[in-house]
Amino acid sequence: MEQQTFADKKRKTVEQAEFTEDGRYLRKVRSFVLRTGRLSDYQRDMMNNNWANLGLDYQPTPFDFEQIFGNNNPVVLEIGFGMGKSLVEMAAQNPLRNYIGIEVHTPGVGACIAYALEKGIKNLRVICHDATEILRDSIADGSLGGLQLYFPDPWQKAKHYKRRIVQPEFITKVIEKLGPNGFIHFATDWENYAEHMLEVLRQFDDKLQNTSETNDFIPRPDFRPLTKFEERGHKLGHSVWDLYFIKKE
Repeated sequence: MEQQTFADKKRKTVEQAEFTEDGRYLRKVRSFVLRTGRLSDYQRDMMNNNWANLGLDYQPTPFDFEQIFGNNNPVVLEIGFGMGKSLVEMAAQNPLRNYIGIEVHTPGVGACIAYALEKGIKNLRVICHDATEILRDSIADGSLGGLQLYFPDPWQKAKHYKRRIVQPEFITKVIEKLGPNGFIHFATDWENYAEHMLEVLRQFDDKLQNTSETNDFIPRPDFRPLTKFEERGHKLGHSVWDLYFIKKE
């Protein structure tokens, strides 16, 4: 039998929060085996050979960002970076910010590492683990400069809305992790999910300030790199909704 490498072993049992139909958090969590797509040999090698420099593993205590990055620059966390191209480009465009990307799809993690190496990126680390566990245990309160979530799974059927990551419990946790003036930036191409996101964020008016002049969505910002996924959607006539909120001091 072929021996499993580090990258192959990044299939794990993780926790997933359950929510009620109206978005309230249920205290139970269920475990499931994370099954990811097939790793190419190249992606596997990128993970195996470069994890020490570009990867971070889950830990039950908060990361020391200053030790990890060698500076005190703001840290931005992105959940679900896909293949990582836009995240790498954003890190390249913002050298005075540090970026951490979380993705459970191992081929995407390998591809992101490869592109980061190609671009010579130093201010980026990637995590292959469940985001709720990382937020809960590995990120110190008040330590993030921002949280990005672009094009998450919309769970289109109404009976599956409770599986959407953007729920009041999730936002509560994110706010805890943000420092003063830290931002939350969401983007989706599903109007129903965009309205859901806005409704959830509006529940935190005492803690979050919407930067939209119309108190809903912002125009597509130039600083968010255009992904192939989004570009394809534009050609098909799909709209994209961006939300940008700032934590109040």
